[in-house]
Amino acid sequence: MPVYTIETTYRLPVYRQRRYEAPTLADACRLAVDDNDWDDGKRDYESAGETYVTGAWEGADTAYGGPALQVPSHYDEPLQRKADHFEVLLGLVKVLAGTQDAAARAYWGDRAALAAAKAEAILAGARDPDADATQPRAHILLSFDEQEARAAVEEVIANDDAVTLSPASVADADIHAACVAVAVASDLSEERGSALFRAALAAIRSAEQRLGRVKEG
Repeated sequence: MPVYTIETTYRLPVYRQRRYEAPTLADACRLAVDDNDWDDGKRDYESAGETYVTGAWEGADTAYGGPALQVPSHYDEPLQRKADHFEVLLGLVKVLAGTQDAAARAYWGDRAALAAAKAEAILAGARDPDADATQPRAHILLSFDEQEARAAVEEVIANDDAVTLSPASVADADIHAACVAVAVASDLSEERGSALFRAALAAIRSAEQRLGRVKEG
């Protein structure tokens, strides 16, 4: 059975009670926060934070002696876990707010739903949700990358005498901009609907054949 070295940590609050003279409560709070003298600080053991994982390594007694392992995020410090996920949620909100394309909104909407499920798990002190269990499995009908687009550019230039540019004249930025423009402008709704209809028919036939075999058995 594998052996791991796990480093765990918990936060222990240290507090002090000191008098400050100030015109307002806000000014008094500022004086207290800026006060660096903690000689009379007391440890509050009853308010110690939850234990969380701060490092993991393969093998016994290997802490900081080799590459650290990636620890699942639900073992992070709860407060840090909230802060890290806040950035994800903020990014998704910005993307959704600035996206008008229906397909793009659907794409980011699915990810926003998963992020919301993780946020609920964090607030409940639970482990991260299983992405496969909370999201339907996607099936990509068409994709291409910019390297393929580059190869197509070279083929077009080689076979079209009207094009006077060399393949090297077409920069990576040109390829990227063109791919983005084509992806945004392309309407594959009919192909998508047709594929979904064929998938539905195939699923029905598969179920009929499966149930028929069960009855025969």
